[in-house]
Amino acid sequence: MRRVFCAALVALAVAGCSSGKDAVVQGSSFSFVSPGGKVDITYDLAQRQTSPVLAGEDLMNEGKQLSIADFPGRVVVLNLWGQWCGPCRTEVPEMEAVAKQGVQVVGIDVRDPAREVAQDFVRDRKLTYPSIYDPDGRVLLKLSGYPRNIIPSTIVLDKQHRVAAVFLRQVLAQDLLPVTQRLAAEA
Repeated sequence: MRRVFCAALVALAVAGCSSGKDAVVQGSSFSFVSPGGKVDITYDLAQRQTSPVLAGEDLMNEGKQLSIADFPGRVVVLNLWGQWCGPCRTEVPEMEAVAKQGVQVVGIDVRDPAREVAQDFVRDRKLTYPSIYDPDGRVLLKLSGYPRNIIPSTIVLDKQHRVAAVFLRQVLAQDLLPVTQRLAAEA
């Protein structure tokens, strides 16, 4: 009887994950399917949705709050990273290159329970852009439907802080700069 129940439970879980075109909420769990398998998603002006105000404790300045609202009227590149993530280690110099071009980059450090290790990671790489410390993912919960398990990933917000592009992969400065320049030039 127990085997039959377990088999039925597995069949139900598999069936629940196989429906939907973009994002599907099944009970209390979220499954994201990139539209058409895309890892680079751009939204034209009519499709853009305002990002929730993402805010949390500044990674490097305990007790200080950091928010995307601190950068009104600016294009913001949100980069989800963790010091434990191999591709993130390769990607952070690219993010620093983007920041040095005058683009506002804000990191969101996820799943790093030891703050000191993440701080050492930032210091060792001489990163100048700020990061929100989000070890338990509470900041990311505000991004309803976003695939929070894809690290690294990058969200580009236009000057009104609407989601204009999403990269569900490791990116290079050459991937981001044309997008940010186009968004900065928008009226």
